[in-house]
Amino acid sequence: MNIVEPIRSIKDLRKIEKFLAKQSLRDLLIFTIGTNCGLRISDILNLNVSDVKGKNYITIIEKKTGKYKRFPINNKLQPMIKEFTDKRKGDEPLFLTRFQNRMDRSQCYRIINYACKTLGIEYNVGTHTLRKTFGYHHYQKFKDVVILQKIFNHSAPQITLHYIGIDQDIIDKSYHDFVL
Repeated sequence: MNIVEPIRSIKDLRKIEKFLAKQSLRDLLIFTIGTNCGLRISDILNLNVSDVKGKNYITIIEKKTGKYKRFPINNKLQPMIKEFTDKRKGDEPLFLTRFQNRMDRSQCYRIINYACKTLGIEYNVGTHTLRKTFGYHHYQKFKDVVILQKIFNHSAPQITLHYIGIDQDIIDKSYHDFVL
């Protein structure tokens, strides 16, 4: 199993968003929900229109853990969701294929990988990259591993730091800063 990395560069994030915006609002919205909410791809793809349309919060039961999760929809996502759901019915899946089936994780993987490869972004990416990217940048902004641990439902702060790649960044920096 390949270990995927967070996208650490804001510049790369914006390049991917711009690329996906040209492809489709659906692809951009999947990416943006992942990087702004920290949900697993299984929970993103499990959303229905009624879960987000006209809402200020997303409320779910996590597919992997069975735990309740509720969080606000931020100002970046609000207009995207409004545009994407404007003429949609509440009981249908939020993300559909062109054949009107619920999207699956392999389709999302191909979308994310294609965008990164096309843009020359060399990260080891996958669908879990979105969740790790959220965690990495949340930590960089707030420096609060405990709140991030709670968001991710991890059992210890060390697990969270390892998960988002912060411990490897610290190790790498120590090597760069160490000279005899």
